[in-house]
Amino acid sequence: MTLTELRYIVTLAQEQHFGNAAERCNVSQPTLSIAVKKLEEELDAILFERSKTRVKTTPLGEQIVAQAQRVLEQASTIKDIANSGKNQLTSPFHIGAIFTIGPYLLPRLIPELLKQAPDMPLYIEESYTATLRKRIRQGELDAILVALPFNEGDVVTQPLYDESFVVLMGHEHPLAKEKEIQPLQLDPYNVLLLGEGHCFRDQVLEACPNLKPSIDDPKGKIRTAAEGSSLETLKYMVASGLGITILPQSAAGAGHTASDLLTVRPFADPVPKRTVALAWRASFPRLKAIDAVRKSIQDSPICSDEECSGEECADLTYSDLTCSGNVR
Repeated sequence: MTLTELRYIVTLAQEQHFGNAAERCNVSQPTLSIAVKKLEEELDAILFERSKTRVKTTPLGEQIVAQAQRVLEQASTIKDIANSGKNQLTSPFHIGAIFTIGPYLLPRLIPELLKQAPDMPLYIEESYTATLRKRIRQGELDAILVALPFNEGDVVTQPLYDESFVVLMGHEHPLAKEKEIQPLQLDPYNVLLLGEGHCFRDQVLEACPNLKPSIDDPKGKIRTAAEGSSLETLKYMVASGLGITILPQSAAGAGHTASDLLTVRPFADPVPKRTVALAWRASFPRLKAIDAVRKSIQDSPICSDEECSGEECADLTYSDLTCSGNVR
């Protein structure tokens, strides 16, 4: 058996679909299918139950896949150890970010990182927290940007900054007359949120429990954007008059929505917020690269002059939002 075959079965177990697994592994579906069948023959064991619609791991297959994942993690550690003997700021760095952080932080991070480590190419991936969790454990990513809480064995987590939530609405919306917004003031209006699977949706509902659907009114005033939608999509929907939405501060000014259509209002104290963190494997040896990424984030501007829309934040950097959390 080979590490490639082990990677195939781990990916297939995660995707439960040959086509999706092959796409993730950058091979054709027949290539992956033949490799999995070959490994099953070598082990004289059926690892997967196959049907027309899905692939399911057998009980024995679950044990073998779990061990294969551990082997891949150890193999990745060997590569890390080998790379540690090289210049830590010249090898490519693979970073992942959740959908509600990546589009806003990464464009500001990259220019700063070019100052810190101009010879370190950056590979970027955006996905859900659950996917990034698997990718970093398998050594496919060197570090990830997530919102806390985030707990994973053998993964170090460093809180970076606290980010307030704000309310986005049309200029003519009744709440635009308010200086600050109380969560209960949102009740009469349609509140647009991301779909299930986005941790930011869960954080908003935790901060504003009055928005949670009830037994008497299962839909309430929440309108969920279509699957695959982004915070930018919510902003366009707000601009078109479909409702209001709640955003992290970094997303409120960014984008290309006409500023004469939208306005932002802060929450009243206690202001709901999230803590953004950088996470990496405890065995990852390129700590200078981690430090360069962390320093670049702290030096990144929160927004640019053209994004501010009159807000007094153009000179702020993420270091001004740095929280007091410790590495864990």
